[in-house]
Amino acid sequence: MQELALKYGCNPNQQPARVFMPQGKLPFTVLNGRPGYINLLDALNSWQLVCELKAATGLPAAASFKHVSPAGAAVAVPLSPTLQQIYFTEGAELSPIATAYVRARGADRMSSYGDFAALSDECDAATANFLLHEVSDGIIAPGYTPEALEILRQKRKGTYLVLQMDAAYQPEPLEVKQVFGVSFEQRRNDVKIDETLLADRPTKNQQIPAEAARDLIIALITLKYTQSNSVCYAKDGQAIGIGAGQQSRIHCTRLAGNKADVWHLRQHPKVLALPFLPGIRRPDRDNTIDVYISDEHDDVLRDGAWQQYFTEQPEVLTEAEKKAWLAEVSGVSLGSDAFFPFGDNIERAHKSGVSYIAETGGSVRDDHVIATCDKYNIAMAFTGVRLFHH
Repeated sequence: MQELALKYGCNPNQQPARVFMPQGKLPFTVLNGRPGYINLLDALNSWQLVCELKAATGLPAAASFKHVSPAGAAVAVPLSPTLQQIYFTEGAELSPIATAYVRARGADRMSSYGDFAALSDECDAATANFLLHEVSDGIIAPGYTPEALEILRQKRKGTYLVLQMDAAYQPEPLEVKQVFGVSFEQRRNDVKIDETLLADRPTKNQQIPAEAARDLIIALITLKYTQSNSVCYAKDGQAIGIGAGQQSRIHCTRLAGNKADVWHLRQHPKVLALPFLPGIRRPDRDNTIDVYISDEHDDVLRDGAWQQYFTEQPEVLTEAEKKAWLAEVSGVSLGSDAFFPFGDNIERAHKSGVSYIAETGGSVRDDHVIATCDKYNIAMAFTGVRLFHH
């Protein structure tokens, strides 16, 4: 048996804590830092996610994890000039795997603060250099170039957690966990997610272009490793809004939709033109943008308060301007880890530019959900697969 002692469990009072393999070796190696319990939950879940994304799309994939759910996930689709600006990569030479992580991190930069990064491919210097300037707790990848490892060992005063995963590792088909002294056993969720799940299209509009199908697959694979209930909005090769762990699906759809709206609003000309002071830290910039976009913008723009962020007082982004900008959004894909029980989810999704949906189907109100999709000419696929994750 191989075991590894951890700093503590979920909380500092939960000691001792360890991970172990009853037979064989642990499938990862600690190259730097000391892992905690939650670090490894994030690492092992995010590793599965990026491996499945790469297998499904053929593209390098990355994820940004927080509290055992993804804040973002993406594949290596080239960045537009606008995305380069909002992701802080203008003028940078990005490799495909760096591009994937930049996208994953940029899906929800507020939630990605202090994340655990996962890469499907070897971590290179471009990815490590981007991570060097972000607040992050650790990374898992199948390998690291010597330069990348040297860069990552500079983070967090030398304590940044770096894990190397054995890419050949395959777990046993049955998994076991214990809750309150009771052992639970089940088959691992090894369902394969690919475009065959999008074949059943009950809506009048049955056209799902190749890029939208890719984004639906990205959303579904992301949901497979997101605490349920969960939905995921995706566009342009990445998640743009993830709602996790909500007891009500409509609240999940609203939460994720609000995040998707923020992702789009960060690209508004007024946001891109905000006159930030030179040298302002990325987290401070992210927080300021989030407040500026929200209904609380007066907290940033009130007399004198703006001076700690901007060289001059910026114009207000009005509610009318936000609504007009979001009204132009379309082509967004939405995945759900289970069926939508009511058409209200579709109504909310439509407000965030959703044109394509993949959900389980099987609700007694499927007819209402289909009718609501038809109302907005949304193409929907019933996957027949539930993706609960707990």
